Amino acid sequence: MSGEGPPELPPALVSTLRNAKHVVALTGSGVSAESGVPTFREAQTGLWERYDPQELATPEAFMRDPRLVWEWYQWRRELVSEVEPNPGHQALTELERRVPSFTLITQNVDGLHQESGSRNVIELHGNIRRTRCSGEGIVFERDEVSAMPPVCRYCGSLLRPDVVWFGEMLPPEALDAASEAARGCDLFFSIGTSSLVYPAAALPYEAMGGAAVLVEVNPDETPLTRHADYSLRGPAGEVLPKLVREAFEPGNG
Repeated sequence: MSGEGPPELPPALVSTLRNAKHVVALTGSGVSAESGVPTFREAQTGLWERYDPQELATPEAFMRDPRLVWEWYQWRRELVSEVEPNPGHQALTELERRVPSFTLITQNVDGLHQESGSRNVIELHGNIRRTRCSGEGIVFERDEVSAMPPVCRYCGSLLRPDVVWFGEMLPPEALDAASEAARGCDLFFSIGTSSLVYPAAALPYEAMGGAAVLVEVNPDETPLTRHADYSLRGPAGEVLPKLVREAFEPGNG
């Protein structure tokens, strides 16, 4: 698909974006994969291929063997540290500069949107680069992993990656903010996500309930495709830069 170039963009969509007041973008693992970040399943390689993700990414696994869980997350952190934001990330950063109100909701935990320059980011599943105290919930932006497994310097409780594990609820504040943004926008993008994982997969439908125009950007068909006003087949790194150029660069309308 990528060799064919981005799809032609409907003029009506370009015009809708150019005139939009509040744009919301929901991103999934496909956006990060274009930077070389392994998807969750792809992170089960090498030394980790004999483990099921649910043996490593649950509160129960952490209580049972915190050192094993931390070693896996340290390996994943190293993978993330070696990649850079791609043109899809950069186009979303540019879009935030161009529209009056922009909210980026991500299911990704790699922090690449912020690294690209996006500012109004809601992280539904946390951030693998941060560390959190399992006792008091204090979040450390800087790496606190100096021992294995690390402990909180304030209370002595085990530290954990600041991510949402299987069996855990999404952060209520983040989910509420995402839902409010979806209901209040006039243009909603679903980008590089399977549209299978709830509650995030419900957000496009909340946007539709608020009469937003719904756009899907994905190389593959998903359960959301048939509901979208516009379905753009292709990688985010090709589709989004072209869309932002056509909507906002001089000489494009």
